[in-house]
Amino acid sequence: MRVRLGLLLLLGLTALRLALAASLPLTPDEAYYWLWSRHLQPGYYDDAPLIAVWIRAGTALFGATPLGVRFFSPLGALVGSLLLWQAGNDFFRARTDHPGLVAALLLNATLLLGAGAIITTPDTPLLLFWTATLAALARRQASGDERWWLAAGAAGGLAMDAKYTGLLIFAAAGFSLLADRQGRAALRRPWPWLGVLVGLALFLPVLAWNATHHWVSLLKQGGRTAHLDLGHAGLHLADLILGQIGLATPLIALVLVIGTIRAIRSGDAGLRLLALSVILPTVIFLEHSLSGVVQGNWPAILYPGAALAAAGTLDASWRRWLAPALALGFALTGLVYLQVTARPIALPPARDPIALQMRGWRAWSRAVAHAAKGAPIIATDYATIAELDWGLPARNRLIAAGPRWHWFALPHPQRARTALLIQSNRHGPPPSALFSAITRLGALNRQSEGVTVQAYTLYRVTLRPGAPAARLGRPDRR
Repeated sequence: MRVRLGLLLLLGLTALRLALAASLPLTPDEAYYWLWSRHLQPGYYDDAPLIAVWIRAGTALFGATPLGVRFFSPLGALVGSLLLWQAGNDFFRARTDHPGLVAALLLNATLLLGAGAIITTPDTPLLLFWTATLAALARRQASGDERWWLAAGAAGGLAMDAKYTGLLIFAAAGFSLLADRQGRAALRRPWPWLGVLVGLALFLPVLAWNATHHWVSLLKQGGRTAHLDLGHAGLHLADLILGQIGLATPLIALVLVIGTIRAIRSGDAGLRLLALSVILPTVIFLEHSLSGVVQGNWPAILYPGAALAAAGTLDASWRRWLAPALALGFALTGLVYLQVTARPIALPPARDPIALQMRGWRAWSRAVAHAAKGAPIIATDYATIAELDWGLPARNRLIAAGPRWHWFALPHPQRARTALLIQSNRHGPPPSALFSAITRLGALNRQSEGVTVQAYTLYRVTLRPGAPAARLGRPDRR
């Protein structure tokens, strides 16, 4: 009965997430990744490329719609939940209290997955294939079939194709094997190494692209911690910790932490792997907080291992917290879904994170096109140009200017262009290195319900010859 109810709950959540995915406007990051999906490459300046393939597959099914862009996020969350369920049963097969189901419910009750299963970012496929790697390793442990190393390697390689932090699942598995005699004996057999080779083969196109593009993507991601900011490190650390408590929801955060601590203390090989899958990324994110802000979605990879550890280690004294933790988590997620759709709590648009990300883009894009009067439209930040690219018809000519566009296989403007620049006030005045002439025209702000969400300034500019820039758009846009 519990198994059937759990499966029905996961299917119901997936249906709800698909409905929300189809109805909500795209965020700037999603519009940017949609742009990637129309220009597939083995690598990109900002990150690994799998998200582009992920979106391309969805839009092939449902067209250039919010559902098309996001379709595989709710579906991936469902598949990942089922894999987590199976992994819990494999790691703790002697248990009779459904540890796999508990782990899947814990993960789905977090705000992190509640939001991440709707919107599409590189963390979405990363979380799926990270979980798939754990599930393959759990199946190898339960069955003794060494061929599961190959499946684990393939899943880990796809995790790296989604985001470079996927490398940490290989590190967790390696350190776990080195920790005891049986694991070290496994390393003397070929199967774990064949799994590594499978993962490397899947990641090789990304490495090759980086090698021919001055390692720009790997250096960008690896260079985030190159400059220490110790003066703000305390604030960054507090933001990281409090943010994850909020995204996990408080009671689930407590359950996950206790489960991970107990896994660390255990001598069980499976629990050691789960603990390392949490500890290694945590160390990386703590180190990053010395240099800058850790975005809330980055630690998503901590959650599958922590949920499994909690499901497998909590005794009766702690398991009584599971029901209230799940109830609070699902209730808070439901409130967020309600706020996104019906807005029962009136927040000032400029302070509403939902409005900042989603509201006012369509009308604002049309206003920008009207102000351009047929002239090319140019922007220097990816969020602005991506939302224009998503929101405007193909007849509008769009130019993205700035160093990041040098790394896209997109056509460069063939001559100096006079264009309408729409510049977010958050980014300051237009950079003179990109433009030989700059004339301020006025303001054109993005609004929600008549209130400014984000302020912009319009300029007439002439793009310098040879300045890094790219012509965007669908095939009939010139």
